[in-house]
Amino acid sequence: MLGLLGFVCEIKEIEHDHGLTLMVYTGEKDRLIGRNGELLEDIQLLLNRLLQAKDKHAGKVQVDIEHWREMRDDSLAQRVRQIGEIVRQTGRPYHLEPMNAYERRIVHHAFKDDPEIATWSPPDDARIKRITLKRRVEASAG
Repeated sequence: MLGLLGFVCEIKEIEHDHGLTLMVYTGEKDRLIGRNGELLEDIQLLLNRLLQAKDKHAGKVQVDIEHWREMRDDSLAQRVRQIGEIVRQTGRPYHLEPMNAYERRIVHHAFKDDPEIATWSPPDDARIKRITLKRRVEASAG
């Protein structure tokens, strides 16, 4: 698909427990990533739609360009953990910026095993939602 668009690139398949990542290496990574990763998201969406059209049981494929997504995801997780420390120290909830579903999963995953910090997302059907980090309420004995 990228070759048809005129990009010269090398693609490596990386299998994970959660699926397949296609790691793209190219001299034109900035053009393929786009502003804040928007073009990269579009490429991934298009690829997955094509795969689903061919086989409705096809697994979801993640596309990354020279580890850009991986580094951005790690940076997001690290940043929200720092915010979690503020919540832990102050006891006050913190409302994160609006995020898409993929980013919210990273945040929820960062705190899934944390005994003190809980994540909460609004139950509405909004495409972009805000997550709130708050101290977990301890279950009362009794």
